[in-house]
Amino acid sequence: MKKVSNVFWIAAGLVVLALLYGVFAPQSFEAVTNNMKNFITSAFGWYYLLVVTGIVFFCFFFIVSPIGQITLGKPDEKPEYSRTSWFAMLFSAGMGIGLVFWGAAEPLSHFAISPATEQPGTEAAFRESMRFTFFHWGIHAWAIYAVVAMSLAYFQFREDAPGLISSTLRPIFGDKINGPFGTTVNVLAVFATVVGVATTLGFGAIQINGGLAYLFGIPNSFSVQMIIISVVTVLFIISAWSGLGKGIKYLSNANLVLAVILLMLVIILGPTLLIFDTFTDTIGQYLQNLPRMSFRSAPLDDVNRAWINGWTIFYWAWWISWAPFVGIFIARVSRGRTIREFLVGVLLLPTLLSFFWFSVFGATAMDVQLKGTDLSGLKTEETLFAVFHEMPMSMLLSIVAILLIAIFFITSADSATFVLGMQTTYGSLTPPNTVKLTWGVAQAAIAMILLSANGLTALQNALIIAALPFSFIMILMMISLYKALDKERKELGLMVRPYEKRRKIK
Repeated sequence: MKKVSNVFWIAAGLVVLALLYGVFAPQSFEAVTNNMKNFITSAFGWYYLLVVTGIVFFCFFFIVSPIGQITLGKPDEKPEYSRTSWFAMLFSAGMGIGLVFWGAAEPLSHFAISPATEQPGTEAAFRESMRFTFFHWGIHAWAIYAVVAMSLAYFQFREDAPGLISSTLRPIFGDKINGPFGTTVNVLAVFATVVGVATTLGFGAIQINGGLAYLFGIPNSFSVQMIIISVVTVLFIISAWSGLGKGIKYLSNANLVLAVILLMLVIILGPTLLIFDTFTDTIGQYLQNLPRMSFRSAPLDDVNRAWINGWTIFYWAWWISWAPFVGIFIARVSRGRTIREFLVGVLLLPTLLSFFWFSVFGATAMDVQLKGTDLSGLKTEETLFAVFHEMPMSMLLSIVAILLIAIFFITSADSATFVLGMQTTYGSLTPPNTVKLTWGVAQAAIAMILLSANGLTALQNALIIAALPFSFIMILMMISLYKALDKERKELGLMVRPYEKRRKIK
């Protein structure tokens, strides 16, 4: 059996303390997390905006740089997975439940409930709602994942370092990374992963419950959500037991098939022309307004600032808290690809698919709203099913959606148990099942505690809090990765300005 590291015991201890606090003092737990969230969003909102935009520039620099030719693995190594399976696993682990949960609800909210700057229900609000939804789920999100994944893949597969977050900082800190500082880094990564994934599991349980409540009248309650989490926990532990090559791969491929089926049905049965027009028009708006949205902080407008805190800052924190989990997983399945191929694949393909997803479900939801069915008073988790209710074959659409959420639930938790097991067994690529079982149960327990402490609000608070310390580590990871890659670039003779090389040859 693989040896369990100190990171396991320290991180597990922190998780147990958080669980005990939530169980025995739920009101205090909610109040403390809410106060911490308010402080972070008000004091560090500008910081999140600058860091995440900086990460985007960092990734695009490597795409156009000669550094992009370097392989995330040995020079002659080939990718382990086909492009189709690779992309399916990227998509399932990277977004998963969030796409289904917010697919109709976020554009509708920006349009009819609380627009960023426009008046609710107007044509301007329609266009703005899609633009900001693209912004929240686009290149910025995937750049966060890409930085962590690229760092891990490079150091693990090219430099033969352990698959740990701390290993990516060796060019800066040297052997000091083997001591208490490295342990602290890995503990922060594990804790951020547990909170981030538990939050997403909470979203999944809420929406499955919302769908069952809307369709079959099953109570929308915490007790039902506990049952849902318990059942799905058993399923993802069974999947995790089967290993990465079987469970996650097969479920990810099934996810992609179900997602395509649901997309095609909604395109055919929904407002087809509006969907494609919205997709095309919003890409142009997104590209045109990307710099302004990236730095928008509304310092003199409290209402707009509150909107930014509740949406943009929440999303940047969500992606950062998921970064150690998704980054480690993406690194694991991306071995053998060049940096340029990796970044184009991770940044652009999932972004375009996310854009199309939101165009389909967002335009359909807003079309239903414009035609006279008021969806604005519904709970977030019920919005998608209310949209389906206004369409032909509504029961089939809803059942496919619930199945998709359930499998996304399983793949997210399954991937996370692998990553957490890896991080707490000295970077082992085959962590023992007992360790994965422990983290699987811990994730489910945290999700239940957060749901008991005011549901969605507590989930969002926990995300923002967990993300802040890991964001500092991400900055160090970028510095360290550039230092290592620039050194290798010089050793390989990869020139930034080819004309200089020609001049030297002459």
